[in-house]
Amino acid sequence: MDTAIRVIRSRDNAQVKRLMRLATSSRERRASALTILDGAHLVEAYCRSGGTAEVLVAGASAFANPQVRTLFDQAPTRTRLLFADDLIARISQVVTSSGILAVVRTPAARPLPEAIDNCLMIEGIQDPGNLGSILRSAVASGICQVFLSPGSVFAWAPKVVRAGQGAHFCLSIHENVAFVDLQRRVRARIIATEPRAQASVFEADLRGPVAWLFGNEGAGLSAQAAALAAERVRIPMPGQAESLNIAAAVAICLFEQVRQNLGKR
Repeated sequence: MDTAIRVIRSRDNAQVKRLMRLATSSRERRASALTILDGAHLVEAYCRSGGTAEVLVAGASAFANPQVRTLFDQAPTRTRLLFADDLIARISQVVTSSGILAVVRTPAARPLPEAIDNCLMIEGIQDPGNLGSILRSAVASGICQVFLSPGSVFAWAPKVVRAGQGAHFCLSIHENVAFVDLQRRVRARIIATEPRAQASVFEADLRGPVAWLFGNEGAGLSAQAAALAAERVRIPMPGQAESLNIAAAVAICLFEQVRQNLGKR
């Protein structure tokens, strides 16, 4: 790596303007099929997955950190840039940035699999933090496929990617999926959560493949999506809360499934 690489300091620089648009505009991210990975952990996770960044950017101060410098020098990328610290701070959406960012290409839409077993089907999820947390739980529990309905938050938005902490690079994520198109492909029981369901998730038999169906944070499942479920379960809540955060609900269901399947051994 050339130690004399120039530090970009102007907000009018074309690369700075491009990154600002990517950081602040969902439309720009979707149109360009690019997103930003913010922080050393995400950049490292992307590299381990075999990805090559379009652009790798480090802040001038962070560049003096040996760990950041090593990552900056060794991570596969097409372009390496150094920005002044104030420019990195303007682009980064975290309170304390580690000073390194990567612009990466988001995966192109792929055909739906012909056969689907364990998976998540999530309708109309809006909160990026919730989706990122759900993706982390999916990876941790051994789920490989996630299907998102039209109207859901963009899975590769920076806030979702940051909350996912590298989970994106271990999953097959399909967006804008009409769930009715999945029904003939699913080789597992489709189970939906429903607060008034008779069986609790802890009473249901979750051994074997399950296609989990979850609805929007506020409205829940549409009637059309709910009709796809062969079974419905509830999460018992003896406390005074009316509902659970969707990310917490997904984690409870997935790890009850893990517990039951581990018990088969």
